[in-house]
Amino acid sequence: MTQHLQINLEPKQIQALIDSSVKDDASKLILTTVFNQLMEHQRTEFIQAEGYERSENRTGQRNGYYERALTTRVGTLELKVPRTRDGVFSPTVFERYQRNEKALLASMLEMYVSEVSQIVEELCGKSVSKSFVSSLTTQLDPIVKEWQNRTLTGTKFPYLMVDVLYIKARVEQRVLSQSCHIAIGITEEGDRQIIGFMLQNEESHETWSNFFDYLKNRGLSGIKLVISDAHKGLVSAIQTSFTHASWQRCQVHFMRNILSTVPKKGSKPFREAVKTIFKFSDIHLARKAKNALIEEYADQVKYQKACRTLDEGFEDAFQYTVLGKSHNRLKSTNLLERLNEEVRRREKVIRISPTGLQLIV
Repeated sequence: MTQHLQINLEPKQIQALIDSSVKDDASKLILTTVFNQLMEHQRTEFIQAEGYERSENRTGQRNGYYERALTTRVGTLELKVPRTRDGVFSPTVFERYQRNEKALLASMLEMYVSEVSQIVEELCGKSVSKSFVSSLTTQLDPIVKEWQNRTLTGTKFPYLMVDVLYIKARVEQRVLSQSCHIAIGITEEGDRQIIGFMLQNEESHETWSNFFDYLKNRGLSGIKLVISDAHKGLVSAIQTSFTHASWQRCQVHFMRNILSTVPKKGSKPFREAVKTIFKFSDIHLARKAKNALIEEYADQVKYQKACRTLDEGFEDAFQYTVLGKSHNRLKSTNLLERLNEEVRRREKVIRISPTGLQLIV
């Protein structure tokens, strides 16, 4: 029977996500470590003996390594491929990787949130021992920690997109819903990078302030615009943590808030007029359309609340046109919504995050 290992990490030990689309040194180090360890494990199984072990079952001898470069999504890996003296042994991980590179990367990253031995078993095709899994995770921990605490001073992120989703986690034998705070940094050119994840007990001014402090302590500065929904605790934390930044209210959430106050029957012209406003990337044209809509509908009782909501929140919803060079990706948190969907997909497999885990990978 295959044995499974539950990896339990202390709070604040792991707070990073290595995204398979980001070609950074941490991703290469992790993938290199995984490949080298799996190939070494396969050679041990092939000759049926550990290094320097005397065994009647031994079927061959180790014969060092040769170097091989492997091009992947995260860059070129310099691998040490183990050999046997008879030259018969050949690792299978390269074939498996080439057949499904993306799935392998995803599986590798899920080691920190799932049953690690089961994931490794999927990669090398056979069950592995607890000691092997423990050895592998021990080697990966420093790499993940380094990524977790990497400096953010080397890249300027004038735009910060933040959101939260709730994840089931096992904390001291209890299953609790915890808030996963997420941040994406966006450069002037529009390039984006995941810069932080953190699990906390709730979403509030305090928890968001903690998260922002974590990012600033790593060198995040010069924020001009923060994109988020209108959660009161989040908005107040943005105002206190980034005093010189403007707040861009997510247009998708804002439009839903407006239209939710309008009856569906007979309101199609009003709804279309509201949607047209959010198609403008020029604040002056948008403001003109907004004023015209309010003038037309404000006297009708069923539209009064929607008009008031639109008028009060309009300026915050169009700050990206003033400070963000009208980059459409800055007008909503859709980028993070897609990331959240990926986390949810993995959560369905994991079900409950391990004890003390501070980050979903």
